[in-house]
Amino acid sequence: MSKQAPLFHLLFLLFSLLPHYSNQLQPSQYQALLRIKQLLNFPEEISSWSDNSDFCNTEPSQIITLSCYEDRITQLHVTGNNWFPHLLQDFSTVSLFSSLASFPDLKVLSLVSLGLKGPLPSEIGKLSSLEIMNVSSNYFDGIIPVEISFLKNLQTLILDYNRFTGQVPDWIGSFPALTVLSLKNNSFTGQLPNSLTSLGNLRTLVISANNLSGQVPVLDNLTNLQVLDFSDNNLGPQFPSLPSKLISLVLRKNKFYSAISDKLSSCYQLQKLDISLNELVGPFLPSLLSLPSLTYLDIADNKFTGKLSQNISCNTELVFVNLSENRLTGELPDCLHKNSKSRVVLFGGNCLSTRYQQQHPFQFCHNEALAVGISPQKQLEKRPYGKAVLASSMVGGIVGATAILGLAFLAFKRNFDKQQENEKFHTRQIVDKISPAYTLKLLKDARYISETIKLGALGIPPYRTFVLDELKEGTNNFDASNLIGEETHGQVYKGWLTDGTLVAIRSLKMKKRHSIQSYTHQLELISKLRHSHLVSAIGHCFECHKDDSTVSRIFLVFEYVPNGTLRKYISEGRSGQKFTWIQRINAAIEVARGIQFLHTGMVPGVYSNHLRITDILLSHDLHAKISKCNLPLLTENKRLVSRHLYFS
Repeated sequence: MSKQAPLFHLLFLLFSLLPHYSNQLQPSQYQALLRIKQLLNFPEEISSWSDNSDFCNTEPSQIITLSCYEDRITQLHVTGNNWFPHLLQDFSTVSLFSSLASFPDLKVLSLVSLGLKGPLPSEIGKLSSLEIMNVSSNYFDGIIPVEISFLKNLQTLILDYNRFTGQVPDWIGSFPALTVLSLKNNSFTGQLPNSLTSLGNLRTLVISANNLSGQVPVLDNLTNLQVLDFSDNNLGPQFPSLPSKLISLVLRKNKFYSAISDKLSSCYQLQKLDISLNELVGPFLPSLLSLPSLTYLDIADNKFTGKLSQNISCNTELVFVNLSENRLTGELPDCLHKNSKSRVVLFGGNCLSTRYQQQHPFQFCHNEALAVGISPQKQLEKRPYGKAVLASSMVGGIVGATAILGLAFLAFKRNFDKQQENEKFHTRQIVDKISPAYTLKLLKDARYISETIKLGALGIPPYRTFVLDELKEGTNNFDASNLIGEETHGQVYKGWLTDGTLVAIRSLKMKKRHSIQSYTHQLELISKLRHSHLVSAIGHCFECHKDDSTVSRIFLVFEYVPNGTLRKYISEGRSGQKFTWIQRINAAIEVARGIQFLHTGMVPGVYSNHLRITDILLSHDLHAKISKCNLPLLTENKRLVSRHLYFS
């Protein structure tokens, strides 16, 4: 033993002199992280990284989130939120992606709003384990590199809000596991590739706001597809063939000239349908109004014909219906103007027998109806003859639309105070939804990534940072028709995410100028308030002053709770049926569980909640959710926040 002791001490001394790598991180990955730190110009959130940093156990921040499994980096998120420190003049995206290639086990890569420019480097193809890739809100241009096709494990590909050009490549259909494909707000041209029909696992397909044209491929074999958004392109003329399990279908602002498919009437899970701003013809399908899940219907600015009647039935969960600027005759269905305090209905620019919302004479729609049986090609040939009629109708349409918007705004303004406690909104939650532009709050163990993304916490999307353009798109640029609350320092809007999720968006104007870092702690606290009996936050967005990058406005995005307050249900019930004693006891227990989570489920706890019965909301299945918590966020706007931190 005495002979072995010196050898043991020598080995111990040599080991102690070896370089130390935190959390047993592989040396190559450790060095790659330091290179990335330097390339990103030492942002404040990683200025504390040093030779002794435990990278794999660092707390996630608003900018950087890192996750490891054993001694390998598996997830990396860097989010600039449009205020990321200026990159060095000699910054190279090739160098950045070459450093990222040192992480062969990387499963999730998110580089959002960093100001990255130029072509997307081919080095991306070396990340063979990549499952999720999000490089949205940058300035990448040129074509999509073919090297992305090497990533056979890819499940989510998000390239939104860049400057990509060329055609959507045919190899896009070579990913067997792809569930989310989002390419919106780029400059893609040409036709959509037929290879899209090979993506049998696809759930979300968003290619809006590009310059695509031509016929849409036959997509009815994509049986798992739930979200489809081709809006703001030049696609057409034939209405596409679609699968039946869609939850959200948006074909707004294209060049579809044909009749719509009768199959839409069998899309029983459809919650959002927007086919406005086309020139679709043929009879309007009244059965769309009674689809059991539909909450949003917009067929405005087409050439739909048909005679409506008072006895047409509607789904009671409809919150927005826009039939305006078509060729509809007859009478407005009773279900669209009776008991519709919580519903926006627009129907001007038709020939309906009503004195509300400016209507054309019956003869106007009758003449247009004569052309219904003409093929789209012949309609195109006769377009010069119709220009005079179209020009005259545009003048009336503009005046009518202005009047409609004004009336809608005044109605909301006048009735808001009376209705705030009593409005009853109906919607159906989407379980198993996937947001096409999320930034994940990550799991430590990457083996569970796929399941978490698919389901989300409590059936709602993971908390993330939103881009302001997303919120503008979801609220029609914060249009007055989507305003559901207004107080001294901000407004609350109803909006729709790209995947069809109905949300409540609170816009709060900051009275004092503070940096984004000043709100980091409070927002992290809000993001952790996830419980079945709390109204959960889905994300946030900052709007900053241009002169000093301080926060001018914060947008908080919450789940939408449809059935109003507990107070209303106890006093009025639903369909004349009030809460039973068992239901009241269950609600009390659920509220107590929510309070228990606020007090003991977090460190530090959230106390002094000052709950009132109007602060308890009821979900679609009548489960109680607490909508107000006494949080330190935005105490300077106390008058606004004290009433409802969460508004649904």
